[in-house]
Amino acid sequence: MATRDKNGSPTIDAVSLAIIEQLQEDGRRPYAAIGKAVGLSEAAVRQRVQKLLDQGVMQIVAVTDPLTVGFRRQAMVGINVEGDLDPVADALTEMNEVEYVVVTAGSFDLIVEIVCEDDDHLLEMINKRIRTLPGVRSTESFVYLKLKKQTYTWGTR
Repeated sequence: MATRDKNGSPTIDAVSLAIIEQLQEDGRRPYAAIGKAVGLSEAAVRQRVQKLLDQGVMQIVAVTDPLTVGFRRQAMVGINVEGDLDPVADALTEMNEVEYVVVTAGSFDLIVEIVCEDDDHLLEMINKRIRTLPGVRSTESFVYLKLKKQTYTWGTR
């Protein structure tokens, strides 16, 4: 089960990790099959999965290849901010094109991944929407030419 440690962060037992691993292999795998693999009943697996979802430990989502659904341009954008990072990070999280926002310690204050329809859309995002945010000092873009690996199995290593 997932419980909370002294800092309030979830701690996950070996059985719940095994359930997560099963779902990472196939998010549509039946609870009965998962139960057989991890040594629990279907009902117990269903209960654990719901608790993991409720606690925000995991999500079950459909992951698409952006190219196959009309998004031909992906980029990582490094952003330097003057002053408080939070308002800029919060504004970025509200943009549909932004897949993730990371606060970093290094050359950039924030790193975001953007998924766009084409180069014009990417240019509009960077020039008109990101660079115009109050506090944004500079950006550096890293356009994806080819994605060689994308995995979501790191959660159980």
